[in-house]
Amino acid sequence: MRAQTVNVREAHGRILCCTIFRPGGKKLLAKGHLVSEEDVLLLETEGMQKVWVTELDEGEIPEDDAVTQVAALVGCGSVEIRLAAGGRANLFATEDCSVLVDDELLKQINCTASVVIATPVNFSFVRAGERLATIKSAPFAVSQQQLEAVLSIIRERGPILQARPLRDPSVAILYSDPCAGDRARQQFENIMKQRLDRYGITPRFSLAAVEDEASLSKALGHLLRAQPTVVLVASTTAPAGPEDVVGRAMLNAGCQLERFLAPVEPGTLLLLGYKDDIPVLSAPGCFRSAKSNVVDLVLPPMLARYRVSGWEIACLGHGGLIG
Repeated sequence: MRAQTVNVREAHGRILCCTIFRPGGKKLLAKGHLVSEEDVLLLETEGMQKVWVTELDEGEIPEDDAVTQVAALVGCGSVEIRLAAGGRANLFATEDCSVLVDDELLKQINCTASVVIATPVNFSFVRAGERLATIKSAPFAVSQQQLEAVLSIIRERGPILQARPLRDPSVAILYSDPCAGDRARQQFENIMKQRLDRYGITPRFSLAAVEDEASLSKALGHLLRAQPTVVLVASTTAPAGPEDVVGRAMLNAGCQLERFLAPVEPGTLLLLGYKDDIPVLSAPGCFRSAKSNVVDLVLPPMLARYRVSGWEIACLGHGGLIG
């Protein structure tokens, strides 16, 4: 890539090295713009005689072409690609979704010298129309060899980002208290509605039960038969482990226990199980406040019907100190 100052009439087919402004300060042509014949006439009309341009060498790809090729492979799911000025391509959500990010692959791509990619945190909730990612190239041009290296890595290992849509998810809530289930409902129901409002949903099913093994097992079984997207257990007690009453009730209802303890504060005492593909999530104390906690980290992917694993819960420790 060679930068030089040339006569305006020689600028056709070359790339501007800097933004050109009118005398009043209004932008005329942006940096990185490929000068056309119409642009040459415009520049002459504005009284321009010389411009600073760059000319690509053999084996170099214009920045817009480079980011377009990368953007086509970076994401999948409910995404739309929009080219932006300055060698950028943005990915936008076409519907409410949870974003799954391959963090290791993202780091590998961002270690290259040609293209960088920015995404939200893994499991983030993104509304329709909001930006999911930005791909930015080195200024003006990218080496064909470097671009092919990036593209081959993504082709081999799959998309960096997956936008999983939240399509009419249903939430079931089990309120429990050692004395009276309705006591838990009174304490948590308003907070629960506030939390689910963030995702534009309302609870579809709810039950309240006394917190003993038989009552919880029966109530949980009723909720699971309704086939909700996720079941939230809002208990007034804090379990010491999966052997406590909530964990035993989950086992009695046919759940496989996936994970106890999350490296997240607030929300350390998370207990996650699955009945087939339905997650059952107990997070004592997390439903007392609408402030962010472990539920807000794992609920979006669950609402998008993604099976969150125990390993992924363990990986929440980096950034898990919420407040």
